Amino acid sequence: MSDAQPLRRARFIKSAHELIHLPPDSGREVAICGRSNAGKSSAINAICDQGKLARTSKTPGRTQQLVYFEVAPERHLVDLPGYGYAKVPLALREHWQGVLEGFFMHRQALCGLIVVMDIRHPMKEFDQQMLAFAAARGLPGHVLLTKADKISRGAQAKTLLAVRRELGQRIGAQLFSATDGTGLDEARLVLRGWLGV
Repeated sequence: MSDAQPLRRARFIKSAHELIHLPPDSGREVAICGRSNAGKSSAINAICDQGKLARTSKTPGRTQQLVYFEVAPERHLVDLPGYGYAKVPLALREHWQGVLEGFFMHRQALCGLIVVMDIRHPMKEFDQQMLAFAAARGLPGHVLLTKADKISRGAQAKTLLAVRRELGQRIGAQLFSATDGTGLDEARLVLRGWLGV
């Protein structure tokens, strides 16, 4: 079993709408992204064993800032805006496109990217764009195929295999469910390894 204790200490410290408002660019941080309603907030809460660390909502696109959680001094999780959703206004989408490009290009503390995908709808355009941002920087990536409890074991295995084939060797992928705990230990090991906690 992977020890969740270091991640249980995660606490909200800041949210920012612009890059200039981010915390100092030092230490190590892991970005977590996902399309709206992919289960990103639920995944963060489950991994950190905290019910209300990241705000969950039935309204797609609720996260509209870069939200920083401190796990340890100079060790952060960064919850990225969950876009790729039709109801987000075009101007706002364009704003976040620029912010995220700048974040991936220039943020030196960034050491990895977790991409949260609903296992029933993996590898959508937004997901591929975020993985491309990470690849351009040479960052390691890891995919959580969330809501795995919603489909059969056979369908889980088939989807996981297909996603791993599409991703290739450089990016890991795993099954995950915040509801029944599938994949929690594996996800925690990845995060703790990248953050060094």
